[in-house]
Amino acid sequence: MTPLRIVVLGLSLSSSWGNGHATTWRALLRALAVRGHDVLFLERDRPWYAAHRDLPEPGFCRLALYQDLAELSRWQEEIAAADAVIVGSFVPKGVAAGRFVQQVARGVTAFYDIDTPVTLAKLARGDHEYLSPELIRGFDLHLSFTGGPTLSHLMRRYGAPDARVLYCSVDETLYRPLQVPQRWDLSYLGTYSPDRQPTLEQLLLEPARHAPELRFVVAGSQYPGDIAWPSNVEYLEHVPPAGHAAFYAASRFTLNVTRADMIRAGWSPSVRLFEAAACGTPVISDVWDGLDTLFAPGKEILLAGGPKTVLGALIGMPEADRQHLAAAARQRVLMEHTASHRATELEGYLRETITRRRASSPARERVSP
Repeated sequence: MTPLRIVVLGLSLSSSWGNGHATTWRALLRALAVRGHDVLFLERDRPWYAAHRDLPEPGFCRLALYQDLAELSRWQEEIAAADAVIVGSFVPKGVAAGRFVQQVARGVTAFYDIDTPVTLAKLARGDHEYLSPELIRGFDLHLSFTGGPTLSHLMRRYGAPDARVLYCSVDETLYRPLQVPQRWDLSYLGTYSPDRQPTLEQLLLEPARHAPELRFVVAGSQYPGDIAWPSNVEYLEHVPPAGHAAFYAASRFTLNVTRADMIRAGWSPSVRLFEAAACGTPVISDVWDGLDTLFAPGKEILLAGGPKTVLGALIGMPEADRQHLAAAARQRVLMEHTASHRATELEGYLRETITRRRASSPARERVSP
């Protein structure tokens, strides 16, 4: 098939500091490049990312930085000529950027929400930080990190013409089992979030206090300095993507903790689930609707109702069972959740939307300035 010209406006591609967007975009765009598509990624230049750029020159797409909305207009011709333009969640001045895209683009326009439940909670409060109801109706396609009932809600409540799930994924060439010494019995990798912290307290810090002979680690930025880490819990401020596979490989188990909005919505897997499983590290997760459609509980993932469940796995699970759990989860990811799978899904959505738009008349009305 003819390759697609795609323009993406996303939060960050160049820096993974304090955000989970960069690894998602990197895996997806690298897989699109393998399929022959031409991608331009436009990133708002922000000082906190500029100070921590771990991929300033991606080899799989073009990356351009812009200082403000006025400078974004330099890319007007590229946006207009693209077969598809995708705007991501949490893009700075995202409503204005989205309006610009909808006014200029002649091809398909899409919104890719990597934070769907958070976005919906914001919209319910009247918070239009990066997306507004009017903008939702103006995109041809709404891609969501969250599946399940949320998709029909986006169409019924907010008028999205077409809402499709596009879960996060993993680049299996980067996330794979490694032979490294095991340093920790349980790890957690994630940026600090106030609504995740109580679960982290319950499922990692509390077990650590009850099992001083075990070793734990929390890795992520923005944690408050006044957290009282137990003596057997190591804290790492940041692990770059290049170190993720080794981090997981050094962990007997790793913990998945989900934000409150995403638990309420369900069907909202974290990219860490797929990354850890691809690395052959068994995952202990909090519980939410839809998780069992992604991994089989007890066979591919362990569900934790509280500290006792976690300690039971860390202390009581035979090594052969632990390895079997890890192998089954890795196989599930390789069969269903790699970046190649997501790129294929995205390409299908885009081509379907292009065909639908060409068949429709009159042409879609753009959002007014």
